[in-house]
Amino acid sequence: MISPDKVRAEAKKKENENFKFRTFLKCHADEKELDRQFLRLHKEFFADYDCSKCRNCCKMYKGSIPAEDIDSDAQYLGITPEQFIDAYLEKEEYGMNYQTKHKPCDFLQEDGSCKLGDCKPDSCKKYPYTDQPERLSSLLSILDTIEICPVAFEIFERLKKEYGFRVRR
Repeated sequence: MISPDKVRAEAKKKENENFKFRTFLKCHADEKELDRQFLRLHKEFFADYDCSKCRNCCKMYKGSIPAEDIDSDAQYLGITPEQFIDAYLEKEEYGMNYQTKHKPCDFLQEDGSCKLGDCKPDSCKKYPYTDQPERLSSLLSILDTIEICPVAFEIFERLKKEYGFRVRR
């Protein structure tokens, strides 16, 4: 598995290759089969991967908090919703939700855990989305994800091997 501190640089080196592979998949992959492949590889790689040792996603993104989660998140932290918003959040530029004020995410703790515990948003729980359906239509976002998440990087590399993909020089 690639080291969390090296994933961005390695993904940048493969940027053209990855974009060409994305195009290849768009033209040649069966959507349902690709979803099965992503899901299988997601389960395989995450079976023994400890995200708390990496947390690149928490370090490089602001957290996104749905407005409907404000009350339960505040209650979990033992503060009022108003205190929760004032201390941690700002309105997203577009939409009705909130995001954390800072990068790394304001809820990331030194040990790699989330201050929100089980209340953390679904967007965080589901990241890097490699086990979600409709991967074929979201391959462009996967290219961003493989610069952040070592597991997503490895999944994409494995898919290249499974498809026998090689870049012509």
